[in-house]
Amino acid sequence: MAKAVIITLGCRVNCADSALLTDRLTKKGFVVVEEIDAADPPELVIVNSCAVTAEAVSKSRQMVRRARHAAPFARIVVLGCAAVPDEKNLLAAGADLVRDNFYKVQAPDFSDLPTEFAASFRENAVSQFPFRTRAFIKIQEGCNNFCTYCIVPLVRGRERSRAFDEVLADCRHAIESGFPEIVLSGVNLCAYDDDGRKLADLVQRVARLDGAFRVRIGSAEPRFDQLKLLDVMANEPKICRFLHLSLQHGSDVILRAMHRHYTASQYREFCLAARERIPDLHLGTDVIVGFPGETEELFAESLDFVEKMHFSNIHQFIYSPRPGTAAAKFPDQVPGDVAKSRAKRLRQVANISAENFRQSQLGKRFNVIFEQDNGKILRGWSDHYLEIAVPSQSFPRGRIVEIEANESNLRAVGDLPK
Repeated sequence: MAKAVIITLGCRVNCADSALLTDRLTKKGFVVVEEIDAADPPELVIVNSCAVTAEAVSKSRQMVRRARHAAPFARIVVLGCAAVPDEKNLLAAGADLVRDNFYKVQAPDFSDLPTEFAASFRENAVSQFPFRTRAFIKIQEGCNNFCTYCIVPLVRGRERSRAFDEVLADCRHAIESGFPEIVLSGVNLCAYDDDGRKLADLVQRVARLDGAFRVRIGSAEPRFDQLKLLDVMANEPKICRFLHLSLQHGSDVILRAMHRHYTASQYREFCLAARERIPDLHLGTDVIVGFPGETEELFAESLDFVEKMHFSNIHQFIYSPRPGTAAAKFPDQVPGDVAKSRAKRLRQVANISAENFRQSQLGKRFNVIFEQDNGKILRGWSDHYLEIAVPSQSFPRGRIVEIEANESNLRAVGDLPK
């Protein structure tokens, strides 16, 4: 049988897309293997690309070159977000075919024109995860926000939601396959709306499915009409105490320039409501430094806001101009060395904030799924996304177990040996 390899870059939505691609390839007679074996190369390599930053696009090209070197006679297909802005370079790097996100539903033929998607869509596939311990279930696509720095609406299209019943069926399949954690994934999760059924309705239904599993909500955009979601999270024990809510900047001046649809004060109020309802909530965020027009005063305002929010983790990004976005043409671009210096200061605040959250959980008991065992150390993550490390084989992998956190097992970022 023909073999295929899927190389996945970028976000959880791409992970969910690759799981659906695996099902489509399997139904077409392919055997999906984890990596390229140069001694027995695959016939098909799919690079599921990312374009969130210029570095991500460059890495997508790098993966194509590596695949071409390892499997010189394979058909190499690039799908995903980098296909639109970087098609010529990806072809030059060795790809045989470059197609955008809309073609993922047509694997492995890629011969028809893209399907026109309505507000609700079906994948007509179930997610397959032969090499993972979590099930990333795609529930939503696209974004209507058109933030001035972001290329996502251009490469993933308008907001649309996966059919409610198909999502539930995919989740049941993952549970029956033995996955202990389901991660609901989408470009703009809080925009989920299938015939009036919103994200809170879907999350509640998933959490009430039979089985020993937990539900994690993936990264979300702020939507302040989502208080019902917070109530569902507070009342359903299978839902992880985890909320990653993108902030992007702590200054209203920059938020307006980014075309974000909230103020820093509104963001704070939503987070306060979440913490009031959900004790020990892991609240994470994304922050961009060096956005055009970010003066030292505006950065200081953002840094002060972030410090006072006490985030459990912060994904920080140095602004990267994306061709085709409005911000790429903005005046007052921040010099690279200045942006790097500000990123370092933000990282210091982020590390202190993350450590404070870790310390606050010492002595508490919570559920953990152990996923990685290198023969010496067994590593797992709690429902509120703290890393636990114990001696190898202390607990079974891939099952929910209860652990009491202490200084020896509750690890800080970068605390584990490689």
